[in-house]
Amino acid sequence: MKNPVERLIEGLLKNDPHKAALICSPQNRRYFTQFPSSAGILLVTAAGAYLLLDSRYAEAGGKKAQYCQVSGYTNLSEKFGEIIRAQGIQQIYMETMRMTVAEARRFEAIFQEHGAEGVLDDSLDSAIRVQRMVKSPEEIAKMEAAQAITDAAFDHILGYIREGVTEREIALEIEFFMRRQGAEGLAFPSIVAAGPQGSQPHAVPSEYPIQKGDMITMDTGAKLDGYNSDMTRTVALGKLSDDKRHVYETVLKAHVEAMKVVRPGVICKSVDKVARDIIDAEYPGTFGHTLGHGVGLDVHEWPGFSTRDETPCEPGMVITDEPGIYLPGQCGVRIEDMVLVTEDGYRSLTHSPKELIEL
Repeated sequence: MKNPVERLIEGLLKNDPHKAALICSPQNRRYFTQFPSSAGILLVTAAGAYLLLDSRYAEAGGKKAQYCQVSGYTNLSEKFGEIIRAQGIQQIYMETMRMTVAEARRFEAIFQEHGAEGVLDDSLDSAIRVQRMVKSPEEIAKMEAAQAITDAAFDHILGYIREGVTEREIALEIEFFMRRQGAEGLAFPSIVAAGPQGSQPHAVPSEYPIQKGDMITMDTGAKLDGYNSDMTRTVALGKLSDDKRHVYETVLKAHVEAMKVVRPGVICKSVDKVARDIIDAEYPGTFGHTLGHGVGLDVHEWPGFSTRDETPCEPGMVITDEPGIYLPGQCGVRIEDMVLVTEDGYRSLTHSPKELIEL
């Protein structure tokens, strides 16, 4: 597979020396250059990519950035002018989804000053989305490493959960463990929801103390080398009632059956339908969110297993499978794996047990 810059030059720019692409968002800059920074501009031309960095990052970028030429600057307009004039650039595609109106107007004015036109349609965003949907083997390896930390954190937290410990204490212990294992941070703020709190899919961990008979939903993920993992498991403290056990078994069935249909060519929304039909047959109206989302440099990427996503599955896509049932005032259950689409089906990147655990 060609590197990301080469693919963008061939795909969007069509090797046209009069066209270029301006990439400003941190995640996309990192995707194309492998270099993390809170600021910087990447200008991709038919001749190659130029990572423009100020004095805070120029030295580090020169040592670590890939697939590009790193150039420091003090006056961004002058630096753009040098490249535009040297290569005869006439049109520059811009990221519209991740750029403010003020930023877009600023860049348009700079380009016009040097005889180039800023293109503010969705061409660049669409091209980047298509590239990032399909992960390279290197990207998949990074996500597997991040998920290995998340799996280890789940195993660790099972020995920590006891009566009286709070949701917030569980969330903090998960974060501390992940960081001790080498994670650069959390993929997202951990969700820990116990007992009646579990009916809130994105509950914020509170001072609620875990009690016997509670179900505890933990949605966690580690970030490693820029890439994210995402996993949810629901466990119980003590024996569950038959009613709650049936809720869990229904979610597990929906999760497993949906995963079975994942393979190249299957339309994403049809995977969502498999899980949704199973849940709606017994608990109608309790599964409000989509079945899953893409994962990569962002924890929510493209495509998704949703009722509207017409994207066909392709080898290299990594999408979550996370059905849930949420009963207000009673409990909630969600089970989530990251699923890699392979040439002949799928492979789960998640290895924590899914069967009900009663602590």
